[in-house]
Amino acid sequence: MSTPNQIEVIPSPEDSQSGSSRRSFLKGAALTGATTLAALGGLATVASAEQHDDDDSMKSEHDHLKKGDRDILVAAEIAEALAVTTYSNIIDIAPFFKALQSDDQGYLIAARQEEMSHYLLEQSVTDQFTPFTQFFYPPRMFADAQTTLNVLVTLEDAFIAAYLVGVRNFSTRNLRVTAARIMGIESDHRTLARVLGPNVTAQFGGPIETITGIQGVAESVDPPNNNGYERTLCWTSIDQALAALTPFVNFNAARAAGFDTSQAFPFQPFTPTLPNPLGDFVSFSGC
Repeated sequence: MSTPNQIEVIPSPEDSQSGSSRRSFLKGAALTGATTLAALGGLATVASAEQHDDDDSMKSEHDHLKKGDRDILVAAEIAEALAVTTYSNIIDIAPFFKALQSDDQGYLIAARQEEMSHYLLEQSVTDQFTPFTQFFYPPRMFADAQTTLNVLVTLEDAFIAAYLVGVRNFSTRNLRVTAARIMGIESDHRTLARVLGPNVTAQFGGPIETITGIQGVAESVDPPNNNGYERTLCWTSIDQALAALTPFVNFNAARAAGFDTSQAFPFQPFTPTLPNPLGDFVSFSGC
């Protein structure tokens, strides 16, 4: 099976959304915005956000958004929609999920809520929905626990590096701080996904002792928190993050990568409830 980190993205003349450039990803938003607005419009508000003053409000961030900021945020929306879809299907259809201990199940359930909250926050700033609302995965993504955890860690690796691009390139302090705060949660998710490995029961191929992330190296799950510093993947542009996501959103790139293109999994948004009010968004400054 091809892993996401080993993908050579092949642009296709058949699909106007193919390729890894920012333009090919973002121009779809204008085409799908009206339809998506009708479907998702009721979920545009992040209930936990408190607008303390004009300089720290959603409106202020929206009104002062630069093109580069918007590009990063829309890419992040795509990533968060993919994350929500991934966690939702692990919870709903992965056979190994119900055999996990309750705290392991709780991590996956909470992560789904958190990723949805991230998506809605970003959408509220851009006033633009994700241009991609269905996703492809490698074969046996939700049937084989090893594949599930490999892909999950791969995605969290990508999300961490993508938000670090935001920390590097956002034009305002508020957006940089927000990117760092979200990146920290994605780091939690990466570590907790690695915690799951040894807890997968023998019935579903466990215990899983190594997990392969975006760098294509099988890494021991002991210890699960095996980073002294977050990995940047040497990404300095959001285009690099978009390239990594291409096989998950584009039919032709998915087929070229060896993904299962017989089924696309839809993004199904919802109103999230975060696990603890002490961890709510509060404001862009975090205070």
